[in-house]
Amino acid sequence: MKTIDELLSEGVDGKRVFVRADLNVPLADGVITDDGRIRAVLPTVKALAEAGAKVVVASHLGRPKGAPDPAFSLRPAAERLGELLGTPVAFAEDTVGPAARDTVDGLQPGRVAVLENLRFNAGETSKDDAERGEFADRLAALADVYVGDGFGAVHRKHASVYDLPARLPHYAGYLIATEVGVLKQLTEDVKRPYVVALGGAKVSDKLAVIDRLLGKADRLLIGGGMAYTFLKAKGYEVGISLLQEDQVPVVAEYLERAEKNGVELLLPVDVVASTEFPDLKTKAPTQHTVVDADSIPADHEGLDIGPRTRELYASRLADAATVFWNGPMGVFEHPDYAEGTKAVAQALVDSNGFTVVGGGDSAAAVRTLGFDESAFGHISTGGGASLEYLEGKTLPGLAALED
Repeated sequence: MKTIDELLSEGVDGKRVFVRADLNVPLADGVITDDGRIRAVLPTVKALAEAGAKVVVASHLGRPKGAPDPAFSLRPAAERLGELLGTPVAFAEDTVGPAARDTVDGLQPGRVAVLENLRFNAGETSKDDAERGEFADRLAALADVYVGDGFGAVHRKHASVYDLPARLPHYAGYLIATEVGVLKQLTEDVKRPYVVALGGAKVSDKLAVIDRLLGKADRLLIGGGMAYTFLKAKGYEVGISLLQEDQVPVVAEYLERAEKNGVELLLPVDVVASTEFPDLKTKAPTQHTVVDADSIPADHEGLDIGPRTRELYASRLADAATVFWNGPMGVFEHPDYAEGTKAVAQALVDSNGFTVVGGGDSAAAVRTLGFDESAFGHISTGGGASLEYLEGKTLPGLAALED
């Protein structure tokens, strides 16, 4: 895989460099609530612009249905990119149409433009190779060189991620190079003890990675909504907590395998539960109680790990040489149910090991809860991509960058 450093050594002055970034940032009423992914691509964009390239940045945002939708416009991301670069960024109001062509044609060396949301064109996400290829051809006409730096999208076989690199000289940007290097530290010659903390809502989203980690990790700490399927598999009643009943047999088998393989798989011993789900907009206080994990009342829903579980998990993270954390421990967006996620994040901060926050809601929680990002070994920009890499899958966007 060639890197951007090799591209820069070859020279990019005056060349049109297409940067596939991941600007898929969260928006609330058109306002960016977390610009982490935009900041992550800055080193690549800056380096190319300073070397005299005409930088054409492209990304998706959200899940529009293959047609323009103002709610998913990349304009706010383009404006924020300009603020972070300290220079105006041009914005094309389409992806491969007249606006895109005119914007790129008018770009001066050392300047940056952002194309409108790639998913406004059905060809970007099409499962039809010909349709995807036709869109990739039109994107390729806008550039001389391709730089892949949208790690959060490399697990997608999309036109700008998979097909476009085959049509242009291609290189990995700084972000992708960093992300791959970190993931190799989690899969090759791992320093031990190797502890993995997994949370989030659905256990089905994590089954494949748990299956893989049962042969690699020393400890697995389970929290979030997915924990209740594990507790159910142990024969506990979970009240009205989030539960994937159809996954209980699989989870039960994983519990048996963990014991057989000598993997320490820890589940909550207590939870913070309530009869009502909190209002995440007003963040109004709720009535809640701490109960043992095997004694959740029938009309209560578990919404966070409890204080004894926080202490337990922190103690099992304390001596870790390598930690991977993906998924919050509870409904961290509400202060009544943020303490579990906060405790795990703090344990990573306090750790002397190599700590990786696996993107997605975990990365958002770190920033929302006010942690210093530099206190972690690495904060990934792609939760889904990280998980699929750890599962051992071939990621289309990475395969496309290989020669």
